[in-house]
Amino acid sequence: MDKKQELLQIKLDMEADKYLPLISKPQDIIPGDGNSDAEIVFIGEAGGYNESVQRKPFVGQAGKLLDKLLELSDIKREDVYITNMVKTRPPNNRDPLPDELKSYENYLDRELKVIKPKVIITLGRFSMAKFLPNVFISGVHGKKYEVLFDNRKIIVVPMYHPAASLRNGSILEQEKKDFINLKTILTETLSQEGDKIDPVQLELI
Repeated sequence: MDKKQELLQIKLDMEADKYLPLISKPQDIIPGDGNSDAEIVFIGEAGGYNESVQRKPFVGQAGKLLDKLLELSDIKREDVYITNMVKTRPPNNRDPLPDELKSYENYLDRELKVIKPKVIITLGRFSMAKFLPNVFISGVHGKKYEVLFDNRKIIVVPMYHPAASLRNGSILEQEKKDFINLKTILTETLSQEGDKIDPVQLELI
């Protein structure tokens, strides 16, 4: 079974899981989306309205902003994999509850074990806390950390959630800087494996 088939199986398993919270029908599941061979994985919080309709992560206003931020790091969306901690839309887009995060954690772990990314970009405090507990995002955003996951060392870079940037102009300006700096982090990290990222002229959003 190749990676695409394994990721499809994870989606099917979620759709058939009668114990997952917030799910009333299989179509409520919002699976991860992107390149199954990605070196970079982005992990958000949960889906919103547009995500629940299209059944893809980050396709609403926050997703449009994320696309612009990716350009600052010379990242093509089709080259990465994007998923969420909670694979559905919480009521009224509220924050996910601890038991909801726990219920979906196994499926996120399965995704990561299939893809085996070199770099994980967390978007928001919930996905950050999975890898970097007991820290505040205001103090660690944009910095790289080496963590152990599935007996592998992975670089984790916590970032503000794009939705927070949409609500707060100062956070947006900081996030732009963080994504520009992310380009350097990726160059250093991926080039260690012989992969080079070509320099590109950056334009601020």
